[in-house]
Amino acid sequence: MPPVPGPHRRTSSVPARLRTALLALFAALAFTGALTGPAAAADGDVTWTVRTAENEYGDDRSSYSYGVNPGGRVEDAMVVANRSRSTLRLAVYSADGYTTDKGQLDLLTREKKSVGVGAWVHAARDSVEIAPGRTAEIPFTVSVPRDATPGDYVGGILTSLKQSDDAEGIAVDRRLGIRVGLRVSGELKPTLAVEGLHVDYRGSADPFARGDATVTYTLHNTGNALLSGTQKVTLTGPFGTLSTDAGRVPAPPELLPGEEWKVTVPVHGVAPAFRLTATATVTPLITDAAGSTASLDPVEATAHGRAVPWALLLLVALLLAAAASAFLLARRRRTRRKQREDARVRDAVEQALRDRDRQKA
Repeated sequence: MPPVPGPHRRTSSVPARLRTALLALFAALAFTGALTGPAAAADGDVTWTVRTAENEYGDDRSSYSYGVNPGGRVEDAMVVANRSRSTLRLAVYSADGYTTDKGQLDLLTREKKSVGVGAWVHAARDSVEIAPGRTAEIPFTVSVPRDATPGDYVGGILTSLKQSDDAEGIAVDRRLGIRVGLRVSGELKPTLAVEGLHVDYRGSADPFARGDATVTYTLHNTGNALLSGTQKVTLTGPFGTLSTDAGRVPAPPELLPGEEWKVTVPVHGVAPAFRLTATATVTPLITDAAGSTASLDPVEATAHGRAVPWALLLLVALLLAAAASAFLLARRRRTRRKQREDARVRDAVEQALRDRDRQKA
């Protein structure tokens, strides 16, 4: 897993913004490990690796995975090798896992309280000192409480090296560990909910073009099993017309029980049908102890939104206004023409009457 920068000490010699930037830089340079084994961490002359021990659980495991009854106990080991030219002293501890905003598994830092794997996995020692070029096997036990809730738990067992720079007030915690997955036996309830579905439409300046929409929602693992899934998003107009498929929607990461994952799906070429119906369909995927993945019943949620073709309505309004203006102008011209014709007739009649009166006189 990625090593996590530890808390840095404040000093008056380095401005706060500079300390933050330096800490981020050191953390990036220390990014060498992953929650799989074997894995290596290196920083200059300091290098070490971790891997699973070879025993009855397997010879070449990428991680630890156990099915345990409440009150059950498992014994295993991790092998740490010092690839450096100097003696290396590492802290050893376990921690609960969580899914980061980038969809990656990370582990709690040592000062944060763990309630699952981090509390149930106990290494035989809390530190290890390894001579250059040597390895050390660190036994550990997994002790599941009798009242443990059935379901999936994920965490890891870690080695940690803290390095500090007193001059700059920076501390970096370089961590390297191996994932530990537990399935506590009992009733498994894998459920995934789609919550807070919302659709937002943005039209085009071209009155005859289609627009774009954005569908957002939250996936919530409301069960007790580790779940991923496949996703599909569709937009339709009134009565199911003018359907638009979002295309391929990236799969969410595996979510631990209780975790949430925000999903944003852009949909292009959406017809402005005044009223849109967004439908998100998620098919949960669960992996059993043997590594086989199975699909569960799809979960579906719908939401409605407006898709008003403002550019087209404006064009229609302008055309109607132009037509109304032309009609009124033509009507006004006809009225004036009639008034002029009436005036000529009236003048002609009056002239004829005057001529008649002169003839009589």
